[in-house]
Amino acid sequence: MERHIFWWKEKGVKDGFIAIFVACGSGGEAKRIAETLLKKRLIACANITGAVRSRFWWKGKIDSAREVLLTLKTARANFAKIEKEVKAKHSYDVPEIIAVPIVAGSREYLEWMNDEIC
Repeated sequence: MERHIFWWKEKGVKDGFIAIFVACGSGGEAKRIAETLLKKRLIACANITGAVRSRFWWKGKIDSAREVLLTLKTARANFAKIEKEVKAKHSYDVPEIIAVPIVAGSREYLEWMNDEIC
């Protein structure tokens, strides 16, 4: 398994890969953000998941919203550029932009990601 986790270091990908989660106010917003990031080759893939019901603290009280979840797959080194693009295109004052490391995956899939973004 270690071979699958760390092979990208041999390929020159400094810090591996991440998945970034962005909650969007609509499917259209999620699609616009995804298209921008894809065209700039900052991400290899975007998944748009609809009908997410969110509950959260906002301005001192519990609030709720129907949202669309955008999941972005990329190299960790691209996070700052992606964060800047998302903030510029997002309708929320404080958009959710959180990343988690991809600790393992199909070698073929990770190689494909590497080829598309690095």
